[in-house]
Amino acid sequence: MRETVGFLLNDTARLFRRAFNARTRDSGITALQWRLLSYLKRYEGIRQGPLADLIEVEPITLSRMVDRLAEAGLVERRADPGDRRAWLLYLTPRAREQMGAMRRLTDALTEEAIGGLSPAERAELIRLVRHVRCNLSRRDAIDTTEREETKEAL
Repeated sequence: MRETVGFLLNDTARLFRRAFNARTRDSGITALQWRLLSYLKRYEGIRQGPLADLIEVEPITLSRMVDRLAEAGLVERRADPGDRRAWLLYLTPRAREQMGAMRRLTDALTEEAIGGLSPAERAELIRLVRHVRCNLSRRDAIDTTEREETKEAL
């Protein structure tokens, strides 16, 4: 069987998620929740809709995830001063503390995953994967623009 780039990237991501989830089982944080918290750290004060788009889940799925993380004391909702119907999402101090431990865990997992690669090979791997991501992001942006233009034409 010939392995394609898409298969290798997808399978590697699957194995990484599985290893991550196994290591974080005791913390109760899944790979998807970690991704949500990471995006929330970067875009603190974001509304739920745009955050759902960023992590590519349905808004109802994100709402349930936020509910669970809020119950765990990791996320808080604050009223949007510009729109009484909307909520802005923020990390709690507890989440920031837990994210430090999670970052150390992901760093160790990454080291395990790329063990045996020289510094130059690691840099090249990152460069190549970023290039693939950029190509696909550009294609996604083009597809979105084409869909919007088609809607406007109808």
